Amino acid sequence: MPYVVTENCIKCKYMDCVEVCPVDCFYEGVNMLVIHPDECIDCGVCEPECPAEAIKPDTEPDLEKWMALNAEYAQVWPNVTIKRDPPADAKEWDGKPGKLESGFSPEPGQGD
Repeated sequence: MPYVVTENCIKCKYMDCVEVCPVDCFYEGVNMLVIHPDECIDCGVCEPECPAEAIKPDTEPDLEKWMALNAEYAQVWPNVTIKRDPPADAKEWDGKPGKLESGFSPEPGQGD
């Protein structure tokens, strides 16, 4: 999996990344996005587009649980290719620790 969506996406869910992805490999949960590991082509255009800096290359250490979460939910959440507005309180959640335990939802998002 070349790129991975990590904890800071939870409850921030900025969608700038989906707009630039050339292969449409983002999938949407109710309060975060994930990258499908078999669809990502490792182009890297999504990483600098994320205002929350939640997208990381898989070469960074300690991303195993995020790689697994991305792979799991990319199988069940709907594909998303259209940027929508982030949640109204996204800036309040940006950078808060412990969002996986306190804020993650396995529910699917809207998709396209």
